[in-house]
Amino acid sequence: MNAQSQHPHTREAFYCRDRRSVRLAREFTGETLTEWGVTERGDDVLLCVSELATNALLHGVPPGRGFLVRLTLYPDGVLRVAVHDSGSGEVRIPDSSTDSEHGRGLFLVSALADKWGVEERHPGKILWCEFGPPPGRRRP
Repeated sequence: MNAQSQHPHTREAFYCRDRRSVRLAREFTGETLTEWGVTERGDDVLLCVSELATNALLHGVPPGRGFLVRLTLYPDGVLRVAVHDSGSGEVRIPDSSTDSEHGRGLFLVSALADKWGVEERHPGKILWCEFGPPPGRRRP
């Protein structure tokens, strides 16, 4: 293993408060996954990016601000997706037993990703999720 492969790969992109930004974040993610050779669970990753970006637009991005999507691929094959926003607001964990049409994005993220969570940042918050490699397999 060379020295460079021991460090994580990171790419990020900033998006303005605009409904088209969700599509752009998905495209950025798809291009990055292709560049990194990540093929496993790509559809799950793209769906989670859509949900986290939509959550940021609806609940975390005040007028005149935007959000950041950061993708990190660690040497052990773990892919982390993090969406940073600058708004206040609590993250509500959805209840799967309700029939509500709203608030299902984080429920989907929790179902598809191996891990997910919320971190504070000032201002705002970071919603993140992680995807591990298939058992017994490491990404280069």
